[in-house]
Amino acid sequence: MLDLRPNCECCDRDLAPDSPDAMICTFECTFCADCVTNKLGGDCPNCGGEFVRRPVRPAGLLAKYPASTKRILKAEGCPPGQAA
Repeated sequence: MLDLRPNCECCDRDLAPDSPDAMICTFECTFCADCVTNKLGGDCPNCGGEFVRRPVRPAGLLAKYPASTKRILKAEGCPPGQAA
């Protein structure tokens, strides 16, 4: 089951469970669409994988399977100059 992490690992922007701007890679690294496009060039800085839009968990299931509250932030920030 997806963690639905609450923030962008690059800029720490809040990403609600239903955010259309949340992007994930195959390891669930989570970034906002703006960082993926403008800073990362579409490639995950952690694993090199591609990003896809994170699915939205139906509201009725969020109570039973809540989103994660653990924030993950790259201490060194996003690598500069990777944008396409």
